[in-house]
Amino acid sequence: MKIGIPRALLYHRYAVLWETFFRELGCETVTSPHSNKAIQDAGERYAVDECCLSSKLFLGHVASLEGKCDAIFVPRIADFGKDGIMCTRFEALYDVCTNTFRGKDIRFLSCEVDIHMKKQEAEAYIRLGTELGKSRQEAESAWQKAHAAWEADLQEKIAAQEDALHNTDKIRVLVAGHSYNLYDEYIGLPILKSIRRLDALPVCADAVDLRQAQSDSQKLCRDVPWTMSRELLGAIEKYHDVVDGIILITAFPCGPDSMINEMVIRRIKDKPILNLLLDSQDASAGIDTRLESFIDIIRFRKEALGNA
Repeated sequence: MKIGIPRALLYHRYAVLWETFFRELGCETVTSPHSNKAIQDAGERYAVDECCLSSKLFLGHVASLEGKCDAIFVPRIADFGKDGIMCTRFEALYDVCTNTFRGKDIRFLSCEVDIHMKKQEAEAYIRLGTELGKSRQEAESAWQKAHAAWEADLQEKIAAQEDALHNTDKIRVLVAGHSYNLYDEYIGLPILKSIRRLDALPVCADAVDLRQAQSDSQKLCRDVPWTMSRELLGAIEKYHDVVDGIILITAFPCGPDSMINEMVIRRIKDKPILNLLLDSQDASAGIDTRLESFIDIIRFRKEALGNA
């Protein structure tokens, strides 16, 4: 069986887990192309106006997989219990896709994670494995190997970033944004590349121990309900003292991010902060100019402090 995986939203968080899981079940996976204008335009045609840019891109990626696989994997992830809830887009994503593409020859495959409804993550994937014709033992083995591979990949990412931080004298900029924005080829990666071109080191907020980040987030705010927003706050707390500035990245019109970013700007006064709002406009010149100005401000500030 060939399973399609849209290269958007939670793909950038769980790619290793999903690809390992399906491979261990004997399934072939096909991933949609990197984001581009055509995919974004397609997503905008399928999405309602209120969708955030990231969700629009996801629908474009789903459309790009039509005819290339037997089924497209779209999990429904609602919450992780005490670790917080997910944005409603992730809980509704499967239903949105099945409704949006109901006239297309597309089959969707899903699993549901909802701790409050006693639907544990491990059990959700094991059940998916049995639905694909494997025994429970085979599905359990696939889940265990996939989860271990995902954890190992995260630890490698953390170690690589820590090594980069300890072996550079460049300006260090924490880029606080969700992985599905940071690593998207069309909207996020150009920002990371621009920071490097400006001879600065981008420090990505997702390269953290997720459990520790959940705990660290309490130092900035105890009342944030969203899992991934907590992780971003925890990353800001972790890297606060080792970076020279913070860039907040948001895909328009994300509600949770608009609240979290405003809170961060109000509470952190000792670091320069740049708030970048990504939308569907094609031109990148405005963002590049703001990045250049921001890095210059940090550089002048460091020089002033060094001469004080």
